[in-house]
Amino acid sequence: MEQGQRLGDFLRSRRARLTPADIGLRDYGGRRRVPGLRREELAQLAGVSVAYYTRLEQGQSHNASDTVLDALARVLRLDDDESAHLHRLARHPPRARRRPRPERVRPGVRTMVESVGDLPMLVFGRGTDVLAWNRVAHALLAGHLDLDAPHHPERRPNLNRLLFLDPHTRDLYADWHAKARDAVADLRLTAGRHPDDPRVMELIGELTLRSREFSVLWNAHAVRVCSHHTRTYHHPVVGVLTLATEMTVLPDDDGQRLAIFHARPGSPSQQALRLLRGL
Repeated sequence: MEQGQRLGDFLRSRRARLTPADIGLRDYGGRRRVPGLRREELAQLAGVSVAYYTRLEQGQSHNASDTVLDALARVLRLDDDESAHLHRLARHPPRARRRPRPERVRPGVRTMVESVGDLPMLVFGRGTDVLAWNRVAHALLAGHLDLDAPHHPERRPNLNRLLFLDPHTRDLYADWHAKARDAVADLRLTAGRHPDDPRVMELIGELTLRSREFSVLWNAHAVRVCSHHTRTYHHPVVGVLTLATEMTVLPDDDGQRLAIFHARPGSPSQQALRLLRGL
């Protein structure tokens, strides 16, 4: 999908979720052909011409100023993540790139991850391929897969592909739908940051074709940073665990992230983690 089309789809989705009453406009009744704000209403409130906003929504303008984008974000009531996403879409058309080499995790990072035995820990790349994990993370998330799969680019587990296409992973999450919403919102941000990465685009295309649930969530255009959360897991061996997850970007590794899972000290979930570690 072209960058301009992504921008237009995002703006339309945000117009559609607002009503005139939401932003203080008087509604004179009558049925609207499309839900949400009209282009004319949004342009007027943002202080730009209708013709200019229309070109922006059609992807025909790549030089929108920060002032215009901030005004649109204000009227559309975008949060910080959505506003940053809007700026990326509007100001950074993709570059032509050759197909990148398979992602590699630095040896020092791999050694650190694989040496930690107490807590589940993994590293995943831009397109959510698992690049390294320790034994506890493997046992928690994908014990039915080969432990050494992250070492082989052609066989690497992909977190989003597992989430939407693998029945074992679906059964693992007590609230699969919440996990799916967060995963797609996070992937939207990744696609906005790296619109020229063919691996990310191919993953999105594959999941759109193979998973109706992914397609519906993707077309909602939600964007959200998912850097920490708490989830409940129904593990087939050790039972129910409630674990917090902290994720951080590895600053020298081009979009790779480190995820660490932990349980509340003294909780049944911590005991379950110890059982999992002992398997």
